[in-house]
Amino acid sequence: MTVPTFEEYVPAGDCTCAGCAAQRRIAVGALPMRYGGHPAAHGARRALVLVAAAGVVLSTGVAEAASAPGDRAAEATGAARTDETTVSVYPETPADEGDSLAPAGGDPDSPQGGPGPLRGTGASGPPSSTGTTLRKTSRAAIINRAKKWVSAQVPYSMSKYWSDGYRQDCSGYVSMAWKLPGNEWTGSLAKYGKKIARGKLQPGDILLFHNPANPTKGSHVTIFGGWTDYTHTHYTAYEQTKPHTRKRTTPMAYWTNSGKYVAYRYKALSSGSSGSSGSGGGLSTKAFPGAGQFGPGTSNMYVTRLGKMLMDRGGKRFYQAGPGPGWGDADRRATQAFQKAQGWKGKEADGIPGPHTWRHLANGTGRDIPAAGSGNGQGNSNSASKFPGRGYFRPGRSNSHVDRLGKQLVKKGYGKHYLSGPGPRWTEADRRNVEAFQRAQGWRGGAADGYPGPETWRRLFA
Repeated sequence: MTVPTFEEYVPAGDCTCAGCAAQRRIAVGALPMRYGGHPAAHGARRALVLVAAAGVVLSTGVAEAASAPGDRAAEATGAARTDETTVSVYPETPADEGDSLAPAGGDPDSPQGGPGPLRGTGASGPPSSTGTTLRKTSRAAIINRAKKWVSAQVPYSMSKYWSDGYRQDCSGYVSMAWKLPGNEWTGSLAKYGKKIARGKLQPGDILLFHNPANPTKGSHVTIFGGWTDYTHTHYTAYEQTKPHTRKRTTPMAYWTNSGKYVAYRYKALSSGSSGSSGSGGGLSTKAFPGAGQFGPGTSNMYVTRLGKMLMDRGGKRFYQAGPGPGWGDADRRATQAFQKAQGWKGKEADGIPGPHTWRHLANGTGRDIPAAGSGNGQGNSNSASKFPGRGYFRPGRSNSHVDRLGKQLVKKGYGKHYLSGPGPRWTEADRRNVEAFQRAQGWRGGAADGYPGPETWRRLFA
């Protein structure tokens, strides 16, 4: 048979139309075997490209002989022209979710390049494959580097490199934040970290999902920036995705494929990094042990230490017994009273100690908890506008507080996401309406996650 027999499957080598050109690019640039491609598909792709090349030879004659030798060799072997060309045909990255809770459809695909050296003016280190000693870095340094790309709104690209030499995709972003000697990908990042439990996550750690069966299907990585609520169901994620780098409150561990993400901590993390939970050694009364040590369900020596410090600062009346290692309502109320004594409001006075609360208590600074009845501690707020607690506003919860919240949102003009209702059961529409109200206050990140806190409630019912 003649060459036209193959035209139903392979574009003619001398055809210049856009469709045939696109077909040839896809055939040449399909996923290589080293990134998870199937050997049979690789062989078929090479055969198709050879047929296309043969068509060029048969149809162009002398014109082909006049072309550059290097171009002929690349076309005859089916080799990719450049690394950028090879990766540019991967599926798209996860779409920007905007105000939605989850992507519009399917698992998020995260196209990325493979391991390689730094590029451009920022190229100062050797390729990652050289096995050079990892550079020490701190949690603060990791987050600060991550924030630089967020501020610069670095455009997503799997073939371009930012001024610091790192590739502008999800794994390049983590390579930059961890200050790795080269650009890695989701299949190699794990060797630079040690696996940890999700409950041990701290700022600067990562959540990694690598799909070895098909790396272009769902593989992705985010940088953990801290919990946004005491239930640990959401966290601040720094990630590189379309259209540019972003910092956003994200469900643990991600919008899709959540159960497949693994937590890792950078191996060369400096010992002086902030947020250490005191694993090993004695209890430090100065260093903040981390917000994860406090809240419902926790029981440890830090809770006991917190209670004793609060009692010393005027919080004795909140404790009928104790304090002890098990977190209780007395701990929350005493902590909140101390926070309000400092003049803090909203999320700064939610009853869960943060670094500033702990520093004041440990160093004996700040204002003491005022005596009962002074009107400057717990306050005498109207019970109708008193915040009932975060636990009432979670997926699956149904109560009168949710219903009342929804009605107030509608009254204030923030009910556009309700298709029906509002009602007593917490829904995604409630969360999106709350988020809209929070953003209208100028809040961003964890302060605008769609879950009401004391300050959201106060302003909404003011």
